[in-house]
Amino acid sequence: MIQPQATLHESYPDTHHDIYSKTVFGFWVYLVTDFMLFASLFAAYIVLRNNTFGGPSSKDIFELTSATTQSVILLTSSLTSGLAGAFAHRKNKQMTILLFALTFLLGIVFTWMELKDLTHLIQGGNSWQRSAFLSMVFTVIGTHALHMFFALLWLIALIIPVCIEGVSSISIRRLTCLKMFWQFLNMVWIFIFTIVYFT
Repeated sequence: MIQPQATLHESYPDTHHDIYSKTVFGFWVYLVTDFMLFASLFAAYIVLRNNTFGGPSSKDIFELTSATTQSVILLTSSLTSGLAGAFAHRKNKQMTILLFALTFLLGIVFTWMELKDLTHLIQGGNSWQRSAFLSMVFTVIGTHALHMFFALLWLIALIIPVCIEGVSSISIRRLTCLKMFWQFLNMVWIFIFTIVYFT
């Protein structure tokens, strides 16, 4: 006796309940909470951006050339991390390591430039203590820089086992989460570039 197509389909195993899918879904939930953190910071920045207390505004302190360069570097690292993840799924050890190494180097350069800009503000007498506006600038950019620092440490921790053991199902799952986090930081930077540097 032939069963209806719907009944046949219901007998198939649900492929979205394996360990990989649960891990990725759980990490998406974490990213949503982290996005809420940044959304709160952006909202506070928008409210306080005009509270300069007689000090400089965003047009006076930001160098758009530096911010644009940082954006290009981070976008390039987004490309290399995406390609690295694709090669990891193909279990290509050499290309995975090479592209994540490039991602790491680009991340180092970006974070260095990000912190250099904040240091330049402090040296110019525009620290976070001068006004509510500058306090939020340091909070938003500093929080992103802190996330970048942990992402770089995480990248080192995940690449070492790949170098020793090769690409396994466990490393693919972990590298996928890292890639998602890296893309998330890229997206947050686009918001910073648009909201903080241009408003």
